[in-house]
Amino acid sequence: MDWLDLLWHVAGFVAPALVLAPAMVLASRFLGKKKAASLAWPAQAAINFIVCVAVLAAGVVLSGHDGRMLTYAALVLASAACQAWLTRRR
Repeated sequence: MDWLDLLWHVAGFVAPALVLAPAMVLASRFLGKKKAASLAWPAQAAINFIVCVAVLAAGVVLSGHDGRMLTYAALVLASAACQAWLTRRR
């Protein structure tokens, strides 16, 4: 495997996290209560992205394969929990 193949594999691995993180922030802006956010949306998306990549990595380690539906379900739940934690009142 050369570097370009490795780059495409990593890009494909983190693609669900890259899509879900900003989508979760956007959804919470439209569906959540109208209140001032404690963090700016890029910071929220970055934290969500890190959480999502950690869940994807844990799914690979625990199941031995990428792309399991249980991993994707855990990805959505972890991202929603992270976004709820980020938008709570302080």
